[in-house]
Amino acid sequence: MNVKKQFFEGLITQNPVLVQLLGMCPILAITTSMFNGLGMGLSVMIILTCSNVVISALRKIIPNKVRIACYIVVIAGFVTMVDLLLKAFVPALSKSLGLFIPLIVVNCIILGRAEGFASKNGIGAAALDGIFQGFGNMVALTIMCIIREFFGAGTFGGGILNGGKGIQILPPDAAALGMILPVGGFLTLGIFIAAVQYFMNKPKKNKEVAK
Repeated sequence: MNVKKQFFEGLITQNPVLVQLLGMCPILAITTSMFNGLGMGLSVMIILTCSNVVISALRKIIPNKVRIACYIVVIAGFVTMVDLLLKAFVPALSKSLGLFIPLIVVNCIILGRAEGFASKNGIGAAALDGIFQGFGNMVALTIMCIIREFFGAGTFGGGILNGGKGIQILPPDAAALGMILPVGGFLTLGIFIAAVQYFMNKPKKNKEVAK
């Protein structure tokens, strides 16, 4: 179990959002304020970690023919718990994220890690995979939220700072409202992915030139 390798895979080289391109629907829909990004990111990380641990623990007794159905049952159980906890303790976040919390059940990030990693590795490695992949997802979500909120509303920390209004940085009339619309999500995600791929591949190009 290589903890350092797993950490960098989750954060950069195998980031579920920027490299594996998983879970695109909530990423484009809810990344309009820092509150949403952190809330969704933490929810996914908790569900992913717990699901990985349970699936890894049961991997030897789950019949191969029904493994996907079993994974979904496990994931759905943790999604229900998180959904109810948010409604009870963070109702504002629950209302803001809406149906995207229950839809985590079919989020490709969680099902993909269950099938690709947790079902083939021990509990410790599966838990770390859930934490690191979830953290990478949360970092990508939060950065997208900051960019879209700043250019779309001119604020920073919406839903968290200044009584939930965020800190106003740009004048309201200078904000590009399109950035908090779906087109802004596609634009931000495309540029973000392109930038990450450029910096990931740049060292390889330099090595090839040196040879």
